[in-house]
This record gives sequence, structure tokens and C-alpha cells, in this order.
Amino acid sequence: MSLAKEFREFAIKGNVIDLAVGVIIGAAFGKIVDSVVADLIMPVVGLVFGKLDFSNLFIVLGSVPEGTARTLDALKKAGVPVFAYGNFITVAVNFLILAFIIFMMIKQFNRLKREAPAEPAPEAVTPEDIVLLREIRDSLKR
Repeated sequence: MSLAKEFREFAIKGNVIDLAVGVIIGAAFGKIVDSVVADLIMPVVGLVFGKLDFSNLFIVLGSVPEGTARTLDALKKAGVPVFAYGNFITVAVNFLILAFIIFMMIKQFNRLKREAPAEPAPEAVTPEDIVLLREIRDSLKR
């Protein structure tokens, strides 16, 4: 079997296609979560903590050239090494929110998949001929 044919069989299997769709949807979902965190949650967190913008928290690790602005973007463009821990905080918050959303989705899927509690089995219906034989038996015992 040729390599191209083996690859074609692998690529068209259902699991590979499902995985590809999942990755694409996950990437789009990740952008939504990034926007929720950056545009909705972080401004509120920054307001609570005194208008703090986490994305601009950093420590300069090298010497700053004369005339360079002390912003993260300007320092990076100037090639100054910076320890940008604010970006890490933002990414960590993104992860926690994404993990919580996925947890809630899985929890709901599991709740929907749970089977309803088994109802007690109905009493066995005794066939009519058995009922008649029991009546005859009971009448003979008298």
C-alpha cells in the first residue's frame, strides 16, 4: 500500500475529521473567551483593583535606551528584555474562565445524558389459565 493511499485513509477517518472540526471550533471559542476576558472581565477587575491594567504590568530586565517610552510595546520594540507578568495574569485568567465554561458545559451534557431512574418493574401479569387453575385449586381445598 502506498504512503499516499495510507495517508488518505487516515485523513478521511471520522475521528480525524471530528478532531479537525473540534480544533477549528476550539480556536474560534478561544477568541471569544479572549475577548470576554480582555474586553469585559479585565476592565472590571482593573476597576476593582484601582484601574489596574494587567497587560501593562512588567519589570524591565535590561537598560532602557534614551528616549524610549516606558510602555511594554515601546520597550519590546526597542529590544529591551522585559518580564511581562501582566500578560501571564491575563492568560491565566483566560484559562480559568475557559476551563470553568468547559466544566459547566460537560456538567450539563452529563446531566442530560443521565438516564431517568429506572421505574419499578410492573407486577407480572398472571395468565388467565393460571388464575382459573388457582381458583379451581382453592375451591377444592374448601
